[in-house]
Amino acid sequence: MYGRLPGPGDQIHQYIKYYDGDQQKFAFSQAKYKSAFRGVFETWRDNFCGTILDSTNERLHVEGFRLPGTGTDQDAREFWQRSSMDSFSSAVHLDALITGKSFVLVWADKKGEPIITPVSSQEMVVQYKPGSLTELEAAARFYMDSWGRQMVTLWTEEYVYEVPFGKTEWESGTKRPNPLNVVPVVPFYNRARLGGAPMSDLQNVIPIQDAINKTLMDALTTSEAAAFPLRTVTGLEIQLDDAGNPIQPFDSGADKILQAEDPQAKFGTLEAADLGNYAILIGVLLQHLGAISRTPPHYFLVNGGSAPSGESILGAEAGLVAKVKERMLHFGECWERVIRLCFAVKNDDRRNAFDMETQWRDPEYRTEAQHIDALLKMKQLNVPEEFLWAEAGFTATQIAMFREMRKQDAKAEAAIQRILPQPQAGLNPAAAKTPADKPPPSNSGNANRKINERK
Repeated sequence: MYGRLPGPGDQIHQYIKYYDGDQQKFAFSQAKYKSAFRGVFETWRDNFCGTILDSTNERLHVEGFRLPGTGTDQDAREFWQRSSMDSFSSAVHLDALITGKSFVLVWADKKGEPIITPVSSQEMVVQYKPGSLTELEAAARFYMDSWGRQMVTLWTEEYVYEVPFGKTEWESGTKRPNPLNVVPVVPFYNRARLGGAPMSDLQNVIPIQDAINKTLMDALTTSEAAAFPLRTVTGLEIQLDDAGNPIQPFDSGADKILQAEDPQAKFGTLEAADLGNYAILIGVLLQHLGAISRTPPHYFLVNGGSAPSGESILGAEAGLVAKVKERMLHFGECWERVIRLCFAVKNDDRRNAFDMETQWRDPEYRTEAQHIDALLKMKQLNVPEEFLWAEAGFTATQIAMFREMRKQDAKAEAAIQRILPQPQAGLNPAAAKTPADKPPPSNSGNANRKINERK
């Protein structure tokens, strides 16, 4: 299994560099160009890879977990908070988007409480059971502890092995039974397929990113050499120094006037280079980049950098929202397996809660007025208020606080009703004032008319 870890030449190292902006700067440049400008552009970068991945990852936020009939599961929320997964879950998603996969380990601490540990794809390898896409046969983690010791841990359904890294015999380590009877590792695959390895979101982005860098470096080089008008002179004899080198005839500059005593000398001007063509080409490349990555154009400041508003932003971000929801579908299944492993650590029957659902924050950016108006219309359909609270973006902790506040309000209302004066039993003031055989004043005219008609 160690041979399946990413080696020094693995593609994921390139993906990590491109996300960090530490990619190669001269992908399409000739050798002469590299030798002339390497020192100029060595630290220069214009990287969109981070923007593309962050625009997806910043919308992947887990709010909680829901079990049918019980609402948001408080125990699952406690597992989540104890392991600081509000922040670490973002790292799990980001690592999967960059390298194509990441892993999460669930194990018990010294007190028997489940701990969720994110693991990089550079440390973990898993093996599936023959013919299965979900059941793991084994998982191995190769890592270095805080003391600098290299270790390896192997999990199977029956045993857990821990061996100092570099040992050739498992007997040199420790072996103990696996109390969970299941491999406690959950892989997070990005763009998983039935055949083939998971894919990084940068796989199809990198070639266009290289082309943008090349075009921008050409534009910067041109701006240095030909962005200003050039003055020319012909018919002028070139003077040489004692060593035979030509002497610069003029100290040219924007504030200088050129003149020559030779009547055969003629001055001319070469117009400045038009850098607008570079801007047009970069704009086309950015449009291709947005189409491939499904990133809205205003993220790249295309079309003058004007951000859409109102209904137009929904159309501009439709592709990005659809991509995020697709990631939510796959990552949500993984997080549900993680929570079921947490219940397995506690020996809770909810380890088999396969109807659990992951609650995600709404990936669409809408105005508060639009969002609340939609929720009020849902309330008219008799949608429960707690569901509306969750859809409004309130966390499970806030919703639990709302429940407690409602209980306190109900107790206060009941206390107020007890101290208010109550009406005396058996009295009906309205009935005592109006005799049963006398019509009400408003109907007296109609009653007199009927008496006269009978006479």
